[in-house]
Amino acid sequence: MSTPGSLPGAQSRETGKTKNVGDPERLASMVAGAVLAVGGMKMRGLAGLAMLAGAGGLIRRGYTGHCPLNTVIHRNSAEEATPESYYKRGIHVQSAFTIQKPRNELFAFWRDFQNLPRFMKHLKKVAPLGGDRWHWEIHAPAGSTVSWDAEIVNEVQDELIAWKSAGGADVDNAGSVRFLDAPGDRGTEVRVVLDYIPPGDVVGKWVATLFGKDPAHLIKSDLRRFKQLMEAGEIPTIEGQSKGECTC
Repeated sequence: MSTPGSLPGAQSRETGKTKNVGDPERLASMVAGAVLAVGGMKMRGLAGLAMLAGAGGLIRRGYTGHCPLNTVIHRNSAEEATPESYYKRGIHVQSAFTIQKPRNELFAFWRDFQNLPRFMKHLKKVAPLGGDRWHWEIHAPAGSTVSWDAEIVNEVQDELIAWKSAGGADVDNAGSVRFLDAPGDRGTEVRVVLDYIPPGDVVGKWVATLFGKDPAHLIKSDLRRFKQLMEAGEIPTIEGQSKGECTC
């Protein structure tokens, strides 16, 4: 089976048009187009023709590696996002929490990214790819997932972890977490900074749904659960509890 990188048109075959669709998206477009084409051939009338037309667009997108919509919204999933892209189109989120645990303990727990879904509700899983690279997946509507690969770009033992998505990510993003001694010997202040570039397609709508109108609130909630998990060993939940009125 051919890999995405070996698909015909790794360099866009449309003269004068830049490849702006990453290999994972190209492969997904080809598969979706093929499925839609089969459905269109089984269906008669205008509905079948519409499905075939849509299938043709998806297959062309995958074959050429070029998407007109990406050109309009200045999105290029075939390349890594540049600092300029984050500055112009990125959304910046930051939050901080004080946790009554030593820096080295919090750092070690966070450094194993596989632990993050334990307190970040939107994360489905984070899996190691070897070295400093990790595969991230977040929950999306209808049981789907949004995923990307990222790598650690800066690390200071017990103080800092910074990461950035690789080229071809569904959502270009970068983040960092700092661990600072809290004043008054009150444990550790954990500061999280997240930057992401919301895409303008269906994935973008999913991201908007996941992060809501206030992404800072989501990160703050994640940090609150992190604090509960590290200090108490578990995250309190009301799932399964009775919602009846208290008769005390």
